Order: sequence, then structure tokens, then C-alpha cells
Amino acid sequence: MDWLNVIIMGVGLAMDCCAISIVQGLNQRQWHPRALLMAAIFGLFHMGMPIIGYFAGNLFVEFMQHYAPWIALALLGFLGAKMIWESYHEKDEEKSANWNITNLLLLAVATSVDVLATGLLFVPYPEWLIQSVVTIGCITAMFSLGGYLLGVYVGRLKINMELIGGIVLIGLGIKICIEGLCS
Repeated sequence: MDWLNVIIMGVGLAMDCCAISIVQGLNQRQWHPRALLMAAIFGLFHMGMPIIGYFAGNLFVEFMQHYAPWIALALLGFLGAKMIWESYHEKDEEKSANWNITNLLLLAVATSVDVLATGLLFVPYPEWLIQSVVTIGCITAMFSLGGYLLGVYVGRLKINMELIGGIVLIGLGIKICIEGLCS
């Protein structure tokens, strides 16, 4: 595990939130202070979920140490493939810009359930957990706010952020697996 991996992982995991934020901005078409709340909630959920996944994964630490490269490849490959599949299918939560706290929490849960599995990647690297989840959360918050602003000010872009995020996660899974098998 190194900083490049953590940053790439953070960017890949933030793409779901960025895509939803772009849609929120497109629907709102003007600055709304709740965009800051949305970015903070998305960031906090992206910090908390890997921690939960990490502690759940510690129950199986012996198994995880032997199979971590393959598990990383499988998890990130699955998450990436899921993001690519979802990038071509419209989601209900993207249809409206609803700023109530319940809707924001539901969006945060929906976009961070996948992040839960990334906590397993840190079982062999416990020293990386805290700084990694803070980095992932901050990247998510920045991409969420940036995505919202992009949606508001630039207009209807035809960039498929989830597709890009899925490709990044699959690539990261392959990189981690190769590094784990070669070390």
C-alpha cells in the first residue's frame, strides 16, 4: 500500500458521489448552500464505511493475509464492474435534487455501501487505515462539491463519471494483485 494507491482508490470511489452531485447541480442550476452539507455527508460516509469493513475483516486476518491480492482484485474488480454497469443505467436518486436530510443520508448510504468492502483492503496494512480513510473522505467531499459546481456552472456535460471511476477501480485492483503476487 502506498499514497498513490490510496489517492487513486479515493478518486475511483468518489466517482459515484461526483456523478450524483453533478446531477444535483444540473437540477438545481444555481448555488445552494446545502451542497456543502451534501459533500460533507458523502465524505463522512466514505470515511466510516471502510473502517467498518476493516474491523469486520480483522475477524478473518489470517485468511486475509494469504489471499489479500486476490481479494483486492475481486473486490475492486466487482466494484468497478458494478460502477461501469450502473453508468449505463439511470438511477432513481439521480432524477431530482431533493435537499432534505433524509434524502442526503439515503444518497450517502447508497453511494458508500460499495466503500464498505474497501476496508478489507487495509487488513494487511493497519497502519494505513486512518490516514487512508481520511484521504478517501476528503477526496469524496471535494469531488462531490466540485461535481455539484460543475453541474451548476458548466451545464449538461456528457462525461460518464461512474464509467471512469469503474475503470479506475478495476485498474487499481489489477495493480494491487500484481504487486501482491510479485512481493
